[in-house]
Order: sequence, then C-alpha cells, then structure tokens
Amino acid sequence: MEFETVIGLETHVQLSTKSKIFCSSSTEFGADPNEFTDPVTLGLPGALPVLNRSVVEYAMMLGLAMNCEIRSFNRFARKHYFYPDLPKGYQISQFEEPICERGHIAIQINDATRTIGITRIHMEEDAGKNIHDSRTGSSLIDLNRAGVGLLEIVSEPDLRSPAEAAAYLRTLRQIVRFLDVSDGNMEEGSLRCDANISLRPVGEVKFGTRTEIKNINSFKFVERALEYEIARQMSLLKSGKTVVQETLLFDSATGVTKPMRSKEESADYRYFPDPDLPPLVIEESWIREVTSRMPKLPEERVKELVEGYGLTAYDAHVLTAERSFVDFFEEVFKICQNAKLACAWVTSELFGMLNKAGLDLKKSPISAQNLGELLKLIDSETISGKMGKSVFEEMFASGRPAQEIVAEKGLKQITNDDEIRRIVEDVFNKNASQLQGYLAGNERLHMFFVGQVMKATSGSANPKKVNEVIAAELKKRKDGA
Repeated sequence: MEFETVIGLETHVQLSTKSKIFCSSSTEFGADPNEFTDPVTLGLPGALPVLNRSVVEYAMMLGLAMNCEIRSFNRFARKHYFYPDLPKGYQISQFEEPICERGHIAIQINDATRTIGITRIHMEEDAGKNIHDSRTGSSLIDLNRAGVGLLEIVSEPDLRSPAEAAAYLRTLRQIVRFLDVSDGNMEEGSLRCDANISLRPVGEVKFGTRTEIKNINSFKFVERALEYEIARQMSLLKSGKTVVQETLLFDSATGVTKPMRSKEESADYRYFPDPDLPPLVIEESWIREVTSRMPKLPEERVKELVEGYGLTAYDAHVLTAERSFVDFFEEVFKICQNAKLACAWVTSELFGMLNKAGLDLKKSPISAQNLGELLKLIDSETISGKMGKSVFEEMFASGRPAQEIVAEKGLKQITNDDEIRRIVEDVFNKNASQLQGYLAGNERLHMFFVGQVMKATSGSANPKKVNEVIAAELKKRKDGA
C-alpha cells in the first residue's frame, strides 16, 4: 500500500517589540537571567495585563501579508497548564476568536509554486526558559522571555514533504523579516516550529493518526525530523501496527524522534476568555492605517526587479532573500544607473567578501553610495573592471570612497584614441618581427600586441579601445602591403 504524507506546521514568531505583550518590561535578548521581570511577568496577585498596541499591529501586518481575514472582534483566552516557567499557571493566548483567519501563502519548490493555506494567526505570550544543570541535578528558571509577544501561525495540513515544510518556513521567515516584525532568528528562538505529521493511504480523504514534533529550531532539523518520523510511521503501518498519537522531541545528535508526552487536545487546556482583558475591536480605519505603513513584500519586489530593472528571476530571488539586500541594491542602482552591473557586484563581489569576512550586510565596510560610485567609474570606462576589483578590495579594507583611492593610486584608465595609438606604434616598432609575422598571416599575434600594450600601460589602457586601435592599425598595414 502506498501512503501520502500530510504535514501541518504551527510556527511561533517572537516579535521585535521593545516591551512585552502585557507589561513594560524589556524584550532585549542576552540580558542576565531574570533581569527583565515585573509583577505581571511573575504573575503576582493583583497585577493586571495591559495589551501592547504594537503587538496587535504586527499581527495585522502579518495577517495582511498572508492574505488573511482580520477579525473585527477578537479576544484573549487563558490556556491552562502547569510548568515551572509559567508563573501564573496559565498562558494568555487566543482560542475561538483569533485576530487573523483563513489566509494563504505561495511557496516555491522545485521550480513550481504551491499555495499553502493558513488556518489562523493568533497573539499570545511566551513562557520562560528552564535551564537544567546536569552537574548539580538542579533546574533553574529564567523569566526574561516570559511575557514576550508571540504570533502563532497555524498552517492547513497542505504540506506533502519535508522539503515543502522547509520551503514554507523559509518563506514565512522572509515575510516576517521584510515586515520587520521579527528577526526570525531560529538559533535564538525567535522562530520556532511544531510539526504535526501523519500518513494516509493514497486517495484516502480521512487523516491518519498524527504525532507532533515540538520546538524544532532550524530548517535543516525540520527536514531531518520529518524524514525520520515519516520513515518511522511508514514502518509501523506497513508492518500492521498502529501509530500512537503523542508529542515528540527531535534529538538532533542522533537524528531520531523520542516520546515526550501524550498528545493534548484543546479540552485539556480548559480554555476560557480572560476576564482581565476586554475584547479587542479592530475598525476598518485601523486596518487601512496599518496597511498604508506596510513595506512592499518579496513577491512584489521580485516582479519589480524582473520587469522594471531587467534582472533574471534567479537574481531577483537572490536579492529578495532579505529586505536589506534589495534595498541596498536599489541604493547602488540610484548612483550607477546600471542594474545588471549593480546586481553582479552586490551578489558576487560584495556578498562573497562579506561571507569571507564573516560579516552581514549591515556591517559592510562599503556603503551603497560608495559601491555605486565605484560602479559608475567602471561603467563610464574611467577605470577598467580589473582596476575596479583592486579598488574594491581597498575600499573593503579601509572603508574609503572609490574616487579617493583611484586618485591616490593614479588608476585612471587611458581611453583617448590618439594616446593609445602612440603606444601601439611604439609596441609595433619594438616588435618588428612579430608585426611581420602577423602581416604574413599569423593573426593569432593580434593578442600578443594587446598584451604588450596593456603591459606598457601597466593595465591602465581601456582593453576595448586597445583592441579596436590595434585592429585598425594592423588593417592599415595589411592593406598598404
């Protein structure tokens, strides 16, 4: 019997607001343990939550970007469970009336586009962090993260392979980073994924028994965890056994999933509306205001790069991998006015040098303005491409502008025809036997003369002009002979 894989993802996005969702404590990453706590975070009696407006607007932005309906009336609920990093004994979340519903996004997989449904997006608070010390056998709790604003994005069970799941997560991360609602850093826990997976016979409509893999924190581990779980469930079903509905953890060291606990259902959490928070009413005027502040999304930027700038689809997707990439490219283009040249230097030369130095674009020693000025010099043939690379390396090392380096090193390219012709004549006179060889039919010597002229000018002559002048002068001599 052949089986079909059915995957749905629940993704938690930690928001980049300055303060937590229901109090004013900082959300800064990397502080000392329990530095950012307060009565609301600690769940002290009488402490009341106050909703952070920015969290609501970030939720609306993401919902609009993922083609969701924004509910005009939504409310918060209490999700009850006991865990040491949850001081109140419940998490403030949303249940029956979330802020966003019924959306979809497009993902690219193997040069094909697939549409993945979005069931809901809801707001909630994060829990703290348990730190287990194996040396002492004790557990410590850091509540800095407790109360940080989260958006949970629940996909429809439309994903059919681990590769599709990874592509979906990359697309989601790209969107939240374009919107600047989260840094999407999986290593720091800003983007975490729970994967629900089941198998069913091909052609069957009813879902199989599902398991849930909790808190996967990298694209690579998502694929590895799902591949292992598919193989595990497949083996069970083909041997006539049943899959047990349970929550699993993925051990990245061994590459296997391990049981964590039995799978909960919503009834286990005893949801009810939070009495400390009134219902949230979102008017159309607020949605219009938020929409007007949203940046262009990746799909729109790709279309602009292809249709407006004449770039290939491949280059457009490379540049839109990050909003900072495409913004930087456009700043370079404003200076040099050559889209293909700007794209080549940004994606190949600059990205290559940054990668080698272990830097991201924000820390680039070469600004978009300075790179644009360098490319302008190359495009106008003031300097050659070879000179440009030498200048670029100096710019990267020093941060100095191109014009300053070109002037200091005397790198200006010789483009005057008469000046190049005088140098060509001198080369002919010094290499009379090679000139006679060319006139006798050895046309390969043309490149010998080009090399000699470039050597005589220390590479400062325009290679295109050199080729043209040499061709004209050789033709004159051939015709005269």
